[in-house]
Amino acid sequence: MDYIEPILSIASQIYTLVGNVKANKKRCYRVVERVKVLESLVNSIKLRDTLEHSAEVENALKGLSITLKSAHGLIEKYTLANLVKRILKSNSHGDEFNSVNERFNDAFESLALALELENVNQVFKVFEQISRLKEDEEDRREDDAELKRMLLEYGEYVETVQRELEDIKSSVGKIVEMLNKPRIITIDIRMIKPEELMNIEKKPIMTTPTSEVYKGEFGGFTVAIKKYKGASNTKPGEVKSVFKKEVDTMKRFESPNILRMFGICIREENTSYPEFLVIMEYCEKGSLRDVLNSKHELLWTRKASMCLDAAQGLYRLHLTEDIIKLHMSITSSKFLVDENYRVKLGGFELAKTETSLKKTTKEKEKDINSLCYSSPQQLGNINHPYSKECEIYSLGIVLWEIVTRKNPFEDCGGDEKIIYKKVCKERYQEPFPADCPESLGELVKACRGYESSQRPSAGVLVDKLRSVVVQLEKQ
Repeated sequence: MDYIEPILSIASQIYTLVGNVKANKKRCYRVVERVKVLESLVNSIKLRDTLEHSAEVENALKGLSITLKSAHGLIEKYTLANLVKRILKSNSHGDEFNSVNERFNDAFESLALALELENVNQVFKVFEQISRLKEDEEDRREDDAELKRMLLEYGEYVETVQRELEDIKSSVGKIVEMLNKPRIITIDIRMIKPEELMNIEKKPIMTTPTSEVYKGEFGGFTVAIKKYKGASNTKPGEVKSVFKKEVDTMKRFESPNILRMFGICIREENTSYPEFLVIMEYCEKGSLRDVLNSKHELLWTRKASMCLDAAQGLYRLHLTEDIIKLHMSITSSKFLVDENYRVKLGGFELAKTETSLKKTTKEKEKDINSLCYSSPQQLGNINHPYSKECEIYSLGIVLWEIVTRKNPFEDCGGDEKIIYKKVCKERYQEPFPADCPESLGELVKACRGYESSQRPSAGVLVDKLRSVVVQLEKQ
């Protein structure tokens, strides 16, 4: 299949579209800059003498085509007349650009590798990571300043119209307040002094066999403070050593859709009974499963956005440089939800540090219905190697939960034999509600494909889910 002409066509459409954007202009124009670099690579392929391209080049072009469609939808969002209302309904204003730029970086590396380009970093500095992140942060600041001005003007307009718009005015104020706050991912992961923790509530908000979790404040953010039980025999020096080695790895996971870790704190360090605390982002609404079990109304736009958030968290994890990083335990309880319904992947933060604090405790926390998230390959063969494809299947079950708000395979009663029969023998997939948008259902169905090769990568899933969200927001 020839992807070259469609790619060049949609690139041209993006160039035309960007002239009409009303907000986030800097980031939209930065997208165009990166599209032009990718377009030059595609044109170099077009000018080659060979009529047929290698499988690697073809796959790279296919991936780029999907990402460009997603980017087109994102830029289009910021050109429409009802822009402010769309921003107010969004739970991830501006952060979509992070994911799009990561996908463009993926596409660039795939094409460069497929074409065996030499000295690619010298030629295309626009994709060099450090400068790319610096440019994106500068663009974000300028765009947010412009958006604050626009929203404040809109707020003044709201005062002159009917009472029914009062909720919009309130939302405008909240977004302006959000834009004034420091960015959570700009805070360093580090050792935290006890006196930096403020307003710690006396009663834990959650208790597990190994820890108690308290609500408090740190650096202007509401945080969850996990205090470990039974760690009195642990030496502070050993914990610090493990923590320092793990910080660099955690920095690779920085994303609005991955639970933010602020660091660790050791109270009473020089006594016989030191207290060990892990400080992390606080998510107002609890786990994703808690939200799905609640009576809060979730419209299809909200559900699709939550699916996109979950996919972006896993994509960022799979994107980790140098090593293939897998979560190994994807369930709806491992995702957390903040006050704006943004979904964040958790359950793997500072794993080695936490393990060092749990070593004096024999009790284990239980995973409920973990078999429901196991791929057909895992259910059929206990020795099947765990892979990204297995993880996409698990995510597919989580996305199905978001769409239906049901527990997976609840009619099986947790019986391993029944689940095995349904998934492995009958190749059964649990159905969707009748009003589920077809495009969303098809993506969730693909994630739960029986064969590993049928399932999309996390990156392709992010691109396609973003397009679904954009389409639903138009309605």
